[in-house]
Amino acid sequence: MLLARFGRRISSETRLDNLLSLIAEEVRHILQADRCSVFLVDPNKNELWTKVALGMGEKVLRIPLGHGIAGFVAKTGSAVNIRDAYRDTRFAQDLDKITGYQTKSVLAVPLKDRDGKALGVFEILNKTKGSFNEEDEGFLRILATIAASAIENAQLYENLRKSHLETIYRLAMVAEYRDQTDTAKHLRHISKYSAIMAAQLGMPYEVVEDIRYASPLHDIGKVAIPDSILLKPGKLTPDEYEEMKKHPIYGARMLENAETRLLQLACRIAIAHHEHFDGSGYPNGLRGEQIPLEARIVSVVDVFDALTTRRVYKGAWSLDETFRYMQDQSGRLFDPMVTDAFIKCTPQVQAILNEEAVSVAPEGQA
Repeated sequence: MLLARFGRRISSETRLDNLLSLIAEEVRHILQADRCSVFLVDPNKNELWTKVALGMGEKVLRIPLGHGIAGFVAKTGSAVNIRDAYRDTRFAQDLDKITGYQTKSVLAVPLKDRDGKALGVFEILNKTKGSFNEEDEGFLRILATIAASAIENAQLYENLRKSHLETIYRLAMVAEYRDQTDTAKHLRHISKYSAIMAAQLGMPYEVVEDIRYASPLHDIGKVAIPDSILLKPGKLTPDEYEEMKKHPIYGARMLENAETRLLQLACRIAIAHHEHFDGSGYPNGLRGEQIPLEARIVSVVDVFDALTTRRVYKGAWSLDETFRYMQDQSGRLFDPMVTDAFIKCTPQVQAILNEEAVSVAPEGQA
């Protein structure tokens, strides 16, 4: 019954991080251990990594293959059952010293893929009563076999999704590359800000992720705007401005009739992200909740990023100036609910900007 329940619980989870957390908690409970970590092999770096170290939060740990007990198990494919970790020369005490945790007993078994190659390691620490025995080791091996299949499936799903999303992201760059000084930065901001706000508004995880990856396609229709208009350094004539205002229509035409949920969402965003909450926007003069919520989100973050980014014709606005403007335009350009949600996200937005400021600082000034 335990094995059947374990298999059922993990088989439906396709998000790798969630799956690893679920597996670790289930294994810790089944084998009555104090902690469980699931390490996965990174073949490119010849390392093991884990985001699952129960009791330590979500910090990523990296261990060279062959180093420590987990590294030894991954490299040799052998199980390790130790009653006193500090008496075993393979045990690396560094982590205990950092965390203040005291490892006593350790049981670790390899995770292997369908071809028998090293996929990772199950490592459980400190049995609540006594030490781990042969029965525990045998049971952990069975759990590892069941878990390895689920982990492989999640990795395949994640790789497929990454490939799909990278294609979408690069498609978005085609449009933005023509009139943005720093295309990648703009798309990165739109993506991150949109996802943060969607989460703040309480949207489900799947919807938040869809918005994260669909939002960069908001201006895909600009590829149909002539260079003479799109790249014009001076003010547009009324006719030129009318042509520029057609880019949401062009974008929607490029994305309409898409079969995937993600591109359908991108289509809704593309056609409506220049609509205004009071009905004064374009191309259809939609107002209020006639405008899809996803487009109302992107409308806010697109303007925010434009104002806080330096351009040849203007300097970057400060966060205080920008948020004041957003509040002033709440109920006019922007949905008040969305504006309020974005303002509540100020700490996350500031953290993103701070990270980028550090990453581009000259050497010695970061």
